[in-house]
Amino acid sequence: MGKSYSMDLRERVYGLIESGHSRRSVARQYQVSPSFAVKLAARVEATGSTRPARQGRPPGGGKLAPYRDFLMPRVEAMPDITMPELAAALEAEHGMTVHPGSLSRFLRRQGLTYKKIAAGRRERTR
Repeated sequence: MGKSYSMDLRERVYGLIESGHSRRSVARQYQVSPSFAVKLAARVEATGSTRPARQGRPPGGGKLAPYRDFLMPRVEAMPDITMPELAAALEAEHGMTVHPGSLSRFLRRQGLTYKKIAAGRRERTR
């Protein structure tokens, strides 16, 4: 992911655009891409600010976050449940189709890992 231009540069570029210079000539003067100047001017018109937009994935928890209260007790009750079994239970109960890999990543984000025990049985731990 790229890094945003500094606020100082953004304010100088927009200051020249606002004073009547063309976006492309300002871009040439500050050695930035013309699309940056065009998008900056559009952003200021839309939001009133030269601050860059937030980068990255929006906060949330994905599509499985609403089902956390269903999934976590089920896994804690049956620590050796497989991901396909858990996916089938989620689909049967809530009609939500999800790939077993997505369930595994969700459970890891919740702090659960799958550990093998020396005695041969397996269990989920926090």
